[in-house]
Amino acid sequence: MSSTEQRRLEVLRAIVADYIATKEPIGSKTLVERHNLGVSSATVRNDMAVLEAEGYIAQPHTSSGRIPTDKGYRQFVDHIAEVKPLSNAERRAIMEFLESGVDLDDVLRRGVRLLAQLTRQVAMVQYPTVSASTVRHIEVVALNPARLLLVVITDTGRVDQRLVDLGNVISEEDLAALRGMLGKAMEGKRLAAASASVAELPEHSPPKLRDVLIRVSTVMVETLVEHPEERLVLGGTANLTRNASDFAAGNGFPGSLRTVLEALEEQVIVLKLLAATQVPGTVTVQIGEETKLEQMRGTAVVSTGYGMPGTVLGGMGVLGPTRMDYPGTIASVAAVARYIGEVLAER
Repeated sequence: MSSTEQRRLEVLRAIVADYIATKEPIGSKTLVERHNLGVSSATVRNDMAVLEAEGYIAQPHTSSGRIPTDKGYRQFVDHIAEVKPLSNAERRAIMEFLESGVDLDDVLRRGVRLLAQLTRQVAMVQYPTVSASTVRHIEVVALNPARLLLVVITDTGRVDQRLVDLGNVISEEDLAALRGMLGKAMEGKRLAAASASVAELPEHSPPKLRDVLIRVSTVMVETLVEHPEERLVLGGTANLTRNASDFAAGNGFPGSLRTVLEALEEQVIVLKLLAATQVPGTVTVQIGEETKLEQMRGTAVVSTGYGMPGTVLGGMGVLGPTRMDYPGTIASVAAVARYIGEVLAER
């Protein structure tokens, strides 16, 4: 990169940083006063003219300063030299907060709440998909001679509990046999395979256990199949209202804040946004039209994958206006995803 190109990149960085901080169009005089660019105001004006001609900045109103375009934000993000790491105190606080989660559901809810607080944006996390989860243990507890509690624990830390009314009493001997059959059919298998295996149990069971197994397998199959309505956790949606003007039509956004909020209610839209990256440790930034969703054209999504060594469980990240603190947001998303993976790996 030539010295001229490097200087123009510094001018763009300054415009992006100031606009994110002030939400006001930035003029050349302001840049010279606030930043030690080492050149005259005339040179800065010339650099801004070139940046505007190349589509990195735009003039929202006549006689006003300039604001970054989506292309300008992309250039800024692509040239972030380093992401400021979290302090030791921040890291300890995150780990302690997440480790206090009692199960997978609680850990993910805590992660979303924490990410929303750290970034002041909408945080979202995808539950581990069925294809990524394995049944670690199945427990069968007799609450009374005719009612069972089934507990399924997966390797991702998820615990599902279901009640089964047998319609008849079951002996201790039959209960032990039932427990053994369910364990053999399910433990160590991916959820989809476990579901298929347990569904076949009634066909190969002793006659006296067939009715019990029909009731139990029906509940188990329902438990093991994926429920789309449970695949996401969102937090901090109200944070969008702090920046409602960023979604106004005058800023080049085709819809409104309401359009974004309605889109967030659609599971498939959010899952599509998170699908952009499923690699732990790699943070992806989608800006404006890069989301490939008309409703989200005025937003930016910073996301990554989370999981355990060798296993990607799902995606997580934040969504907000394109005018966001990208370095800080990238650092927060990466840190929370990493620590969620560590917490789940210890369980």
